[in-house]
Amino acid sequence: MLHPAVSIHQSPARWAAEVGLLLLALGLAYGTVLWLRRRTSAQSGSVWLGRVGVDGVLFPVLALVLTWGANRGLPLLMAGQPGLLRLAVPILLSLLLIRLVVRVLHAALPSAGWVEAAERWVSWLAWGGSVLWISGLWPVAWAELESLQWKLGSSKVSLATILEAAFSVLLVMVAALWLSAAIEARLLRGAASDQLSGRKIAANLIKALLLLVGLLVALSSAGIDLTALGVLGGAFGVGLGLGLQKLASNYVSGFVILAEGSLRIGDVVRVDGFEGRISDIKTRYTVIRALNGRESIVPNELLITQRVENSSLADPQVSQTTSVSVAYGTPLDALMPALKAAVAAVPRVLSEPSPSVQLSLFGADGLELTVVYWIADPENGTGNVRSEVNLALLGALNAQGIEIPFPQRVVHHLGPAAAAAAGAPLPAP
Repeated sequence: MLHPAVSIHQSPARWAAEVGLLLLALGLAYGTVLWLRRRTSAQSGSVWLGRVGVDGVLFPVLALVLTWGANRGLPLLMAGQPGLLRLAVPILLSLLLIRLVVRVLHAALPSAGWVEAAERWVSWLAWGGSVLWISGLWPVAWAELESLQWKLGSSKVSLATILEAAFSVLLVMVAALWLSAAIEARLLRGAASDQLSGRKIAANLIKALLLLVGLLVALSSAGIDLTALGVLGGAFGVGLGLGLQKLASNYVSGFVILAEGSLRIGDVVRVDGFEGRISDIKTRYTVIRALNGRESIVPNELLITQRVENSSLADPQVSQTTSVSVAYGTPLDALMPALKAAVAAVPRVLSEPSPSVQLSLFGADGLELTVVYWIADPENGTGNVRSEVNLALLGALNAQGIEIPFPQRVVHHLGPAAAAAAGAPLPAP
């Protein structure tokens, strides 16, 4: 015979008391979360407080603790069977499990595509378990799952054992991801540009180690013999050598890049014709963001095996050039210092090395001057500073009253006598 978790045969006074205690517990939890969110500087989407407070882990934790305490303390004050408070405990426990998994997955794996599917599966399982417990069907359902057994080697495995192992793995992996995300945020907070790569590789190694240890602990706690994983490890090694060599190469290359420091977060690089600033270095790929907002995901193996131009490896200072033409006869002794001073006044142009103006070409239409200048922040754009330099040059030329020469062509007209002497055909009358 099934025994429901909630009894409806209780006095109206007890119902009122339980409703009041439940509302009080939810109100205290809600008020505490809002107070903490206003008083602390937690980031939006954090694990504990979520985006708006009630969607984080702290709210169901406080509500569950307060409701459980009220459920245990109410029988000491009033007689009667457990009712609404006992019903609220598994609901809040399911909400806590869902919030924990969702918030940790979003914090640790924000760009993973399977996170949404994992959230739906966890929600269905959590609410389904609550329904079974509230209705009193949980023991019957668990007994049926234990009766579904089959042999795996020399031992028997039931469906209940598999579900218990999956639940243990889920909890341990979520805890490992939560801890690794917290450690990574702590390591990367306030890191200088020259320390960022080293801390990034430390965070990746810690995450991999925690996930491996968490998986082994979860499988061991579920009663799975870890010695049986040796066969799977051998099969995985064969598959890795045959079909996953590119993936493994990218992961190894990622650790090599971070370890040797040849490419760092913030460097301006050109890879395979794409130029931009390195915004993140993952274990499998590197994200390069161009100045126009486009992002390129480059496999780490490509950064190891191909030529990469790094404008910020040894010295972030880069030189740029622009040219301008002036007419023949222009007094260059007075003009070139004026152009140099105008370029030096541009905010992003460095004073050391100082700009220089050189006579580079005797052109067909005028004298061509080449202006060389240096900048220290190419990640902020090169076209904009070149435009400012050209405007400064134009202003200096206008101030000196010097015009940029237009293309000129000399046409010689031969008269009839000269044309006849040269052997050219005379025009028809």
